[in-house]
Amino acid sequence: FCKAIADRVKHAGSFQFGQIASEAEALRSDLAAHRDALQVCIAGSYRRCKEIVRDLDLIVATKRPAAITKSVIAHPLVESIIAQGPTKSSVRIRSGIQCDLRVVSGAEYPFALNYFTGSKEHNIEMRNRALERGWTLNEYRLALLPPEPKTRKKRSTKKIPKVRDEGELYRALDLDFIAPELRENWGEFEAAEKHSLPRLIEAENLRGTFHCHTTASDGHNTLEEMAQAGQALGLEYLGIADHSRSSIQAHGLDKAKLRAQVAAIRRLNQTFDGFRLFAGVECDVLRDGSLDFDDDTLAELDFVVVSIHSVFNLSEAEMTRRIIRAISNRFVTILAHPTGRLLLQREPYDVDIPAVLEAAAETGTWVELNAAPKRLDLDWRWWPVAKEKGVKCVINPDAHRAERLQDLWFGIGIARKGWLTKSDVINCLPLDKMETELPRKRRP
Repeated sequence: FCKAIADRVKHAGSFQFGQIASEAEALRSDLAAHRDALQVCIAGSYRRCKEIVRDLDLIVATKRPAAITKSVIAHPLVESIIAQGPTKSSVRIRSGIQCDLRVVSGAEYPFALNYFTGSKEHNIEMRNRALERGWTLNEYRLALLPPEPKTRKKRSTKKIPKVRDEGELYRALDLDFIAPELRENWGEFEAAEKHSLPRLIEAENLRGTFHCHTTASDGHNTLEEMAQAGQALGLEYLGIADHSRSSIQAHGLDKAKLRAQVAAIRRLNQTFDGFRLFAGVECDVLRDGSLDFDDDTLAELDFVVVSIHSVFNLSEAEMTRRIIRAISNRFVTILAHPTGRLLLQREPYDVDIPAVLEAAAETGTWVELNAAPKRLDLDWRWWPVAKEKGVKCVINPDAHRAERLQDLWFGIGIARKGWLTKSDVINCLPLDKMETELPRKRRP
């Protein structure tokens, strides 16, 4: 009980990225439709797709600041007004997060958007690069540095190029455009200078997904309903992976129920044209690294997801051995939510992630980027390491409801933040290629 109180205090004012997205997008969309709004964007850590967001920065270009401010203050999502001024106002919206509105002119907009997107470290480097050219950069403009106080000598005669958007701002500093998700001063400047920034994955690149639950275990929708939802999103395939028998709390399937589900999936697939359900299971990894089902059972499936749902308190060495033993099984396709974290609720368990990624590369196991807002696991900071080792990412929603398939959008944001491209994410493959790729690991 005391720990729960301490955690609540520790995380006060923090929100999961996905927890506030629907409100943020509703606010942005409504403002974008306002007749006096010239340009609208939500900046800050939200735009950078950070997994934890503490406030929202709403940037609006307009010729009528008072009209925009009035519209935001009166918005149905606003619960209370914290402060109100001619160009800056702060409100608290329904989820509890603070939203800071900044109204600027059209000329100021690219500078304000860039500055308030951040990160702080990225902004410092941007300002330093401006200084090297004899310019000063802030949230309103790019300008010549004033003359030196003693000599009154001008610092630069280099003409400042016209800046109408962020792309032109980066070009003025001799950089390629840097996507918001990469702005953490994690090597993006060096890559932008060398024209070697990756072409990041886009939402439309995703062709299917795995790790979806149904009413057979702890899901809320049937096979048919999940298939319909997948097709409605334009997906070509969906992997069904209900819980295995050891997940008693999740009504895990025994062998007989699993085989019955596989048969149902095979029958249902005969009714589709250009779409397929893959039959799988989310198989519990037991304490010693063995799996909840034997190999003969796993061999009957199209794919196998393995995950840890119990005994989180092992030492780092024990947990690492446990996971590596599990993914060394040739029938295991995907390692799910690799650190077991629940954002703002449960810390990751102790595990040697580089060692796990090395084993995943050696065994050909795909590593999940779990797109559920409470997980977003594996963390974005590890994906450049995984990519370097040749590990394939698979973005999965861990969907327990049909509507949660849309959480894939959060996974795309985290993948982009992890510098991943279309070729790094295995479920960007179309159905025909996925049918060939899926059984590759289990072949002798």
